[in-house]
Amino acid sequence: MYVEVMDEEWLYSEEQVRSLLEWMRGHAGAHRSVHPFMRIVAEQALRPGEARALRVSDVVLPEGDLGKLTARHKGVAREIPLQPQAVEFLRGWISDAGLQEDDLLFPGMGGGALSPSVYKWVWEQAQQAVLSRDELYSWRLGEPISILRESRLVKWLRMGISSFAVAEWAGVTPNWLGLRYQHCFRTEKVEIDWDRLAEATALPDLPRS
Repeated sequence: MYVEVMDEEWLYSEEQVRSLLEWMRGHAGAHRSVHPFMRIVAEQALRPGEARALRVSDVVLPEGDLGKLTARHKGVAREIPLQPQAVEFLRGWISDAGLQEDDLLFPGMGGGALSPSVYKWVWEQAQQAVLSRDELYSWRLGEPISILRESRLVKWLRMGISSFAVAEWAGVTPNWLGLRYQHCFRTEKVEIDWDRLAEATALPDLPRS
């Protein structure tokens, strides 16, 4: 199975993601759904198409506790935990937008699905406004919004969350994660106690016949 490797340098830092989302929050204009849509893509490592298809009924939002989001990809549903701050944010968004149980969680202006052309336009504007201020990152302009999902997956792995749990939340396999984000699994910087390893793995001496 061939999987294209995602090098560490291509990923966005938390500060960059935060700055991009903050810009979109204040500049989406009449497209109110764009910011919450992008935030959930970034925080829950969703594919954009999965986030577009979410309905209010797909999220469980208990007050002050962990929530749950049900995403679907190619007909397969999976559950992703929601931290309390994400629960609070979505509760506020649903209330402010006047959404009902069967409504799309991030509707477009006419109530239908949010148009990719709309959120991509806002995303490109955010990149121009935020990243181009720093010459070190100006070459990143034009990166698709899927980089937000990629950056979150790597953050989860770096936090020490099991690759099996991350794979389940992302709707991929642990093997795919290992091939895609090889830098998260490199061992060259790990100090190995070779003497202890030899002792632990040594087989018992067999009696001579």
